[in-house]
Amino acid sequence: MTATMRQTATTIASSMIEGASMATALIGGAAGAYLGYQFAPAVWTDGTRIAFAGAVAVVGAVAIDGLAELVLAPMRRLMRTRSLLASTRGSGPAPAATLDEALAQVVTATEEDAAHRAASASFRIDDGDNFLRCEDRWRGYEDGEASFYLAPGVVLHHRTEKSTYGHREPRFTLLTGDGEQPVAITGMEEIRHHLAARAVGLPAVPVTADGAKDDDLTGIYAV
Repeated sequence: MTATMRQTATTIASSMIEGASMATALIGGAAGAYLGYQFAPAVWTDGTRIAFAGAVAVVGAVAIDGLAELVLAPMRRLMRTRSLLASTRGSGPAPAATLDEALAQVVTATEEDAAHRAASASFRIDDGDNFLRCEDRWRGYEDGEASFYLAPGVVLHHRTEKSTYGHREPRFTLLTGDGEQPVAITGMEEIRHHLAARAVGLPAVPVTADGAKDDDLTGIYAV
């Protein structure tokens, strides 16, 4: 079965499931209305009997629809899973015809992987969800490293190094276009500190473990 046929079959099946859900609700409502009107006390006025039948119709529709969902819900999940798998299959590149084409595909995959790893590892210095964890703002490279543009002439660099125990550990470094020495970054406050210093034309001074500066610039960085 081709991708187009699978997509068509999935669409038709999903439509049939939704149609079945609506049909069961209508049947439940109609049955509830009929039974409610029939079993309403004869001494009631027609208006009261109709109102009672309407209430029973709502209850019947909800009850029948709830029972139908016991069968339809698993079918919906199955359709969503198949649709997701189909979209995943279709999103990958076609098999390479030449070695050069294969190499180009692997290079692209390596760069995307590097950007993804950098964004994933950024939780170590950024507990937020909308800045360093934004994968689209990371640029990956063939060597597995990645960079995050912060400001003109300032980027955050990510790479991995082997720890004492042989594990790969992420390392974040602030790089500038002024030839300054790279600065190891372990928290968002350090990035803010260096950017604030550059904004006022001052050299960035190291931040100690307790957050204190090495010179008397507290008033500047407090803004």
